[in-house]
Amino acid sequence: MSTDIEQYISNMEDKDDRDICYELQDLIDTNLVFTESKIWHAHPVWFINGNPIVGFSKLKHQVRLMFWSGQSFDEEKLNLKGEKFKDAAIGYTDVEQVNAEELKRWLKKAESIQWDYKNIVERKGQLERLM
Repeated sequence: MSTDIEQYISNMEDKDDRDICYELQDLIDTNLVFTESKIWHAHPVWFINGNPIVGFSKLKHQVRLMFWSGQSFDEEKLNLKGEKFKDAAIGYTDVEQVNAEELKRWLKKAESIQWDYKNIVERKGQLERLM
């Protein structure tokens, strides 16, 4: 685990939020061993070849797990959808809500279904599908 991500999680005031984040981090690191992870825009994010694919953040009443290309996964539970890009997310309020098998399936899709966020500035806000 990245020490920055460890610090991000351990600094959370609420134990339930910490438990959710530790569970998410563990499942992501276990299933995406070849990725780079770091704190990016103030929350943990995992990258493949510099392209952000998954991350989580603490919102007011939940922990949000977001997939940058999640709208292309065709997954009903990823129902917190971005309006401008291809992101989709799910919110958790308790660690028991984290379904390991679902998350593994989503992480597998995150590997194979990617939109190119890495080069979005050069393309003036236009996304292109990578895989």
